[in-house]
Amino acid sequence: MQAADLRDARLHDARRTAATALLLLGVPDRAVMGIMGWSSDLRSRYQHLTDPILKDVATRLGRLLWEKVPEAAERPQKGE
Repeated sequence: MQAADLRDARLHDARRTAATALLLLGVPDRAVMGIMGWSSDLRSRYQHLTDPILKDVATRLGRLLWEKVPEAAERPQKGE
């Protein structure tokens, strides 16, 4: 590892990084479970909520609660 100038890490660390990367990419839970080889929901143990994820959730929730919803006449019709 020193020759490649990499930090010493465990395989377990790589699994956590991979699981968190899948979370950041918005990969569906069922797909994450298949990719990671989990037979039960181990997301809470391996995936870490990052600041960008929490900020995105707060922004989306703020929009849902506080942004004006267009009136029916202003909404685009299907097929437009």
